[in-house]
Amino acid sequence: MVGPKSPDKTLSQTTHLGTHGSQHNGSVPSFCRHSGSLKHGGPHGSLSPVNDRLEGESQGCSESDPLLSNELWNGSRFSRSMRTKDPQLSRESTESVCSMVLQILVPFVLAGLGTVSAGMLLDVVQSWDVFQEITEIFILVPAILGMKGNLEMTLASRLSTVVNAGKTESTRERWMLIGGNLALKQLQATVLGLLASLMATLLGWMANGKMPFGHIVLLCSASLSTAFMASLLQGIIVVGVIIGSKRMGINPDNVATPIAASFGDLITLGLLACFSQWFYSFIELYPYVLYLVDLLYLCLIPVWMVVSSKHPASHILLRSGWEPIITAMVISSIGGLILDKTVSEPNLIGIVVYAPVINGVGGNLVSIQSSRISTHLHLNYSPGEFPVGSRNCFNPFQTFLGSGANHRSAQVLFLLVLPGQLIFLHIIHLIKGGLTLPSPLFTVLFLSASLIQVFFLLIVADCMVHCLWRRGKDPDSYSIPYLTALGDLLGTTLLSLTFLLLWCIGDP
Repeated sequence: MVGPKSPDKTLSQTTHLGTHGSQHNGSVPSFCRHSGSLKHGGPHGSLSPVNDRLEGESQGCSESDPLLSNELWNGSRFSRSMRTKDPQLSRESTESVCSMVLQILVPFVLAGLGTVSAGMLLDVVQSWDVFQEITEIFILVPAILGMKGNLEMTLASRLSTVVNAGKTESTRERWMLIGGNLALKQLQATVLGLLASLMATLLGWMANGKMPFGHIVLLCSASLSTAFMASLLQGIIVVGVIIGSKRMGINPDNVATPIAASFGDLITLGLLACFSQWFYSFIELYPYVLYLVDLLYLCLIPVWMVVSSKHPASHILLRSGWEPIITAMVISSIGGLILDKTVSEPNLIGIVVYAPVINGVGGNLVSIQSSRISTHLHLNYSPGEFPVGSRNCFNPFQTFLGSGANHRSAQVLFLLVLPGQLIFLHIIHLIKGGLTLPSPLFTVLFLSASLIQVFFLLIVADCMVHCLWRRGKDPDSYSIPYLTALGDLLGTTLLSLTFLLLWCIGDP
């Protein structure tokens, strides 16, 4: 599960040509632009204005440009041709802790409420016949829900970047861009849905030693239908929100990603439950319906490939960018296997309510931190250039030490875990009709599991983003899928251990 990105993300994303995939083979172009002039480093580290037209570059201004101080523009911007940078010129944003908390809090709460709704829905549908008969569907849950971070959030990020860069003034160009990105998204959803069902089949067979063919067909049909419809509905919502917010003078980066995070889990899980139950009613009398459904989605793959190749930006992503989303799907599926084996134990069945919450909160928080670190690197360093004196991966506690902006954000995000999870725990308990608060032991263990998860994810994010940048790969395209999938695996594992421990000591 993934959450909204930092509002300052627009600055780094405007360096891309309408998409994160504008880089070739994962390389990252890094340049920044301001209305009318670029700042180039002189031979002695001094800054001098250079006319954009002399460099053959178009003048552009992102919507969030006026939000930054002149000191940040003058101190952290440099041109494409610049490959070295005086460390003294790097300046951190003067963003206050209060401002940071306020910007993070609203989308964090919205996304958290979405995960709570998804958990309550999963608690209801787990008693349906199809979930009782084909428990491998639980393996699909983390992988299918994880597609929101892999597809919807990246779509919102790409389109917000293009809109803020002013590259959609032409109506024809706008609809070509939207059509190409939506077609690419449908292609990715179809492929990931098929792979997720095959992965669930393999893991289910390894765990149980058998897998009826009818169950395999149902898993494929339910996974493909859910991925396809959820991707289409959420894609249309994201496009509508971005276009509408731009016309209203609102920065799409501040609106599109929270909405995608808030409703993605609920929509996807609802579709998965409905399609699974519907196809389960056909499996005995009309099995050919499931075959036709699978064949229909597979036949649409060439159509999506042709449409997405019409636009240069989506054409680049058509050839690259598959590695992180497929790997993330595999990691999430392993977490789904743990969830499947846990819910099969009657004494641990209550885990389904809390699994989307702990996974969603961890994924949302680490996505924000990853986005902020990536922004810092885009604004201050060339691709492949590693910050001088930066921390390495051998001292993980340095992630939370220091006074830099990324240190402060890691501290703030970590401290948000306790109040956020307490609120979500009480909401879940009230919805379930509880007249008393959750047991103190359960609350302590649940909060401890969430703190361990987020602590580990923030450390991994710090190391991963810097390593990807040093290798010349765009952290925006690679880090978030890996981090959210790792959050799903770690959160499900820790939550399962929590319920197992509570069961062993007899806590109700």
